[in-house]
Amino acid sequence: MNTPAAFSRPLFWACLALAGLLILAACGKSGPPPKPTAVNTLRLVPQSEWPLLLDDLDAKSFFAAAESSLAYLRRVKPDKRFTFGPHAMTAAQMAAMLDDLKDLLYRHPDPVTRSEFLRAKYVLLESVGRDGEGEVLMTGYYEPLLQARRMAQGSFEYPVYALPEDLVWIDLKQFSPDLPKKRLVGQVSGHKVKPYPDREAIDFNQALEGKAEVLGYVGDPVEVFFLHIQGSGQLEFGDGSRQRVGYAASNGQPYRSIGRMMLREKLMEPGAMSMQGIKAYLEAHPEQRRKVLAHNPSYVFFRPLPATGGPLGCFEQPLTAGRSIATDRRLFPGLALGFVSGTMPASGGGQRQFSRFVFNQDTGGAIRGPGRLDLFFGTGPQAGALAGRMKNPGRLYFFFPRELMGR
Repeated sequence: MNTPAAFSRPLFWACLALAGLLILAACGKSGPPPKPTAVNTLRLVPQSEWPLLLDDLDAKSFFAAAESSLAYLRRVKPDKRFTFGPHAMTAAQMAAMLDDLKDLLYRHPDPVTRSEFLRAKYVLLESVGRDGEGEVLMTGYYEPLLQARRMAQGSFEYPVYALPEDLVWIDLKQFSPDLPKKRLVGQVSGHKVKPYPDREAIDFNQALEGKAEVLGYVGDPVEVFFLHIQGSGQLEFGDGSRQRVGYAASNGQPYRSIGRMMLREKLMEPGAMSMQGIKAYLEAHPEQRRKVLAHNPSYVFFRPLPATGGPLGCFEQPLTAGRSIATDRRLFPGLALGFVSGTMPASGGGQRQFSRFVFNQDTGGAIRGPGRLDLFFGTGPQAGALAGRMKNPGRLYFFFPRELMGR
C-alpha cells in the first residue's frame, strides 16, 4: 500500500469538541479512590461523546510509528496478551487491528468520515486520568545531542557509563514462591550483595572508577543528568562522528524529582520551572549542582545503539517524533494505537491546541499512574526546547475492536 503524503490538516482547532462526562457524585461513605490497576484505568466513551479525530501530523510519521509497533507484534508469540482496561487481545489480534486501522485511516483522511467509520468498528476507551475525570498531565521527552570526547580532556570530564561489571539483578521469585514478584538491583562485593551506589557516590565520590566502560565524556554534568532523564541520546565527538546511546539499566535506586525539591527549597519559582529553567539556574549557581543533582539517587547506564532510525523505546523498537508516547506500562496496553488531545508548547512561543493518533511505545521511571503521559518530541535542541516546556493537561484514549468486547 502506498503511503499518502499527508493527512488533511485543520487550519485551526478552536472548535475542537472534547466534551467529557462528569463523574456521578459518590453515594454512601466517602473514602480513598481505588488503587489504579490495568482493569480500572480505562473507561468506555459513549459514541455521542467521541472527540473529532483531527490529526495535526503527516501521514508518513503515522505509518512509520505503526510499522514500529507491528514489527514487535509480528515477532512475539501470537497469543501474548495485551490488556485494555477490563478487555484484552492477543498479539495476533493487535497486529490485525493495526493493519486494519492503517488501511482505514489511509482510505478516510477526512476527520468526520474517519470518526464515523471508526465508531462503527471500534470502541473508544479513555484514561480515568489523575482526577478520575480524564485529565492527564502530559510532559515531553526527547533525544539530546551532546558534544563529547572519547577520552577525558579539558572540561570534557563527565562520563556516560556503560553497564558496570559488578551490577547484578536478583529476581526474588526465583528463590521462593512466597517472596514478592520483584527484581532487585545490587552490587557484588566479596561474597555479599548490597544496594548499588547512588548518584552521590557515583558522580561525586568516584564509586564506579575503573568498574564500568565509559562511552564518552561530556563537558557538563547537568547535561549528563538530563541524558539520564531522557533515557537515550547521541554523543557527537570532535571528529564529527556520532554514537547513539540508549538505556541499558538503572542502579535500582528510587527516582526523585529535582524540580520538586528546588520548588520546596525555594531555589526556583513555579513559573520558571522547566528543563531550561533548571539548566539556567544550575549554570548560574554551580555551588548548588551537587546538592540538586544528588537529590535524585537514580542513575542510568547506557549501551551503544545503531545510528540509523530513531532511539529505541521499551519494546526495543524505534520511536517516532510526535507519534510515540510513554505511559505506565503496568496500566496501559503497550504498542497500541491511541489518540491524544490538549495543548502543547508552540515553536514560536506560547501554547497551541493539538490532537493526533499516537502509539504507546515507551515507559519511564517517572511516568506512573493513569494521569501521566510523556510525548516523544524527537532529536536535538529544538525538540528539547519544546519537550522541556511541555507540562500540560490533556486527554488519552485507546481503540479496541467491538467484535472482541466481552471475550
